[in-house]
Amino acid sequence: MRAPAHTYDQAVEFLYRLRTAGAKFGLENARKLAALAGNPQDRLRFIHVAGTNGKGSTCAMLEAIYRTAGLRVGLFTSPHLISFRERIQVNRHWITEAAVVDRTAEIQDWIETFPSDGLPTFFEAVTIMALRHFETEQCDLVIWETGLGGRLDSTNIVTPIASVITNIDYDHQEWLGHTLEEIAREKAGIIKPGVPALTAAEQTEALSVIREAARIAGSPLAEVSPFHNTGELALSLRGAHQHTNAALAVRTVQMLGDLIPVHPELIESALRSVEWPGRLQIIERDGRRFLLDGAHNAGGARTLTAAWKQEFGAARATLIIGMLRDKDVEVLCASLSPLATRILAVPVQSERSAAPEELQVCCSRANPQARVETCPSLEHALSRAQHDSLVVITGSLYLVGEALQLLGAAPYADDQRSLNDWTPVPPPPAAPRAPARRN
Repeated sequence: MRAPAHTYDQAVEFLYRLRTAGAKFGLENARKLAALAGNPQDRLRFIHVAGTNGKGSTCAMLEAIYRTAGLRVGLFTSPHLISFRERIQVNRHWITEAAVVDRTAEIQDWIETFPSDGLPTFFEAVTIMALRHFETEQCDLVIWETGLGGRLDSTNIVTPIASVITNIDYDHQEWLGHTLEEIAREKAGIIKPGVPALTAAEQTEALSVIREAARIAGSPLAEVSPFHNTGELALSLRGAHQHTNAALAVRTVQMLGDLIPVHPELIESALRSVEWPGRLQIIERDGRRFLLDGAHNAGGARTLTAAWKQEFGAARATLIIGMLRDKDVEVLCASLSPLATRILAVPVQSERSAAPEELQVCCSRANPQARVETCPSLEHALSRAQHDSLVVITGSLYLVGEALQLLGAAPYADDQRSLNDWTPVPPPPAAPRAPARRN
């Protein structure tokens, strides 16, 4: 192992090297690292959030509510749009470069104790860095988002005060399962014995799995429907789907009211001020409008399409689309292409990028009336669309992060988007379900 990091650049370089370990599923390394760190998770309170879509927005809402109520709130999310420091925040202030250096130096020392063929992954290391930072910053509460799945995600070493599952849809099927039941079983793995659980999942097959997991754990389960207690609330985040996320956040706060009381007026104030970049975000430049959204799976594409109709009606735009090749390219192109009269397919700055030529074929098939072209980069596509008044940039959060920089909407210059890249190893199968009780 190389010398400890003494600068931010050296710390980031070390984190890049951890990516070579891929992304393994399991809790062994995370638990060992946490033990070497003194098990900081035992001295913190968490709301653990899993789900296919809406995790980040729900986490942002929960963070805003509790911060508005006067708590010191940690926020752990992924992926980051541009800077690694986005992942670890306290009261919406990113972890400082100096703190990244300190936490990385600790991780380097602890990794020395691991065998060379069993080194922690990037995400496992960052999970423990976050725990140490939140403990050092004396956070009253941590909003804790899963990375992938839940059952074997390294964030699952904590025992939260509430387990939240936003929804269940198809994504990462290679690793989470090919049915909604299998995917739900992975997400429901964050439910802990006796800990309140909440979900906004709607499909019967997914709900039955979550209900059974809560029953086995003896956890009270709240099922939240769209517009539940939020129909009259003004939300800062666009899209009708955000009312579902808001309902889930509000119900979570209500369920925890005896433990952490929050006045209803503070909840309303917080939800009017939530910021979460790259999700149906509109940027205006010289009379032109850019809609940025990281729709990267079927559910996200449906949400973007519904929000578009709500915001723009029958209007059509120039669509700049780029995505990762492990996504369902055909489904995404079929959902998003009808928004456009002109489509520019671009690569994503990732080792996992889908080829623009493949996107061109799929988009042309889905919308034969549109003019579909390929571009060698997002920058080139923006130049080609410089006279278009309405532009949608979507398909990947990686692409959205790049767009924020190119459009001058990012308040920072450091770019570590490629730290998001990972190559997971399939998880071991879930434990068989317990047989249903007979009455």
